[in-house]
Amino acid sequence: MFSEVLKKLADKNADAFHHAPVTIGFLGDSVTNGCFEVLPALTDHGEEGIDVVFDPENSYSAHFRRMLLNLYPKAQINIINAGISGDSAPVGLERMDRDLLPYHPDLTVVCYGLNDCGGGDDGIARYHDALVKIIEKLKAAGSAVIVMTPQPICARVHTQLRGEWLRGYAKTLSEKFSDGGFDRYMQAARAAAEETCVSLCDVYAKWMAMYRSGVDITDLLSNYLNHPTREMHQLFASSLIDTLFMGS
Repeated sequence: MFSEVLKKLADKNADAFHHAPVTIGFLGDSVTNGCFEVLPALTDHGEEGIDVVFDPENSYSAHFRRMLLNLYPKAQINIINAGISGDSAPVGLERMDRDLLPYHPDLTVVCYGLNDCGGGDDGIARYHDALVKIIEKLKAAGSAVIVMTPQPICARVHTQLRGEWLRGYAKTLSEKFSDGGFDRYMQAARAAAEETCVSLCDVYAKWMAMYRSGVDITDLLSNYLNHPTREMHQLFASSLIDTLFMGS
């Protein structure tokens, strides 16, 4: 399924002067953006707020590029990280003409759901339809596509969380986790990939397998809410490598 992308990588690696570089796009939310810790902080007006730590060099897109360069060390690989903190699939659809398509990606990874799930069950159809339209638009532009599911949201309110707002948000997320609300969004993402005949990189399924085996997945979130730790971003990257070479 990704034979053209892999051939382009191989050609560029073998003869850089006579072949074009490879461009890989990433469309998503805060995890794609490279957001990690979310800390309680005061606003300029002295009100309770938050401060988000951005560290894009430790995001899964950066890890993915480094992994590919280990395999194709002479290739030029351009990464277009079009992830924005707080984004959702419908908004991603609206802005992809500005933020992604002008760079003509050979391959695009699409990862949404963490913010979309705030719409409850009534928002699932909108989320699914936006994903389908994103995929169709990318395919029409000549990009291969991988739909990647994110990790689960927090399964509990972590004892290390500080601040009334953050603890309240964690409670809301953990309830969505417990009642299966977030899982229903991930089922919609899988359906969108299947309906459009593109590859699925099901990171969510891997995290849930760990959860069922006794792993405290909330401890693996850097903000104890919905951002995986820097180490767990490597799981996203290695899963993408598997998908790229295995084609599913």
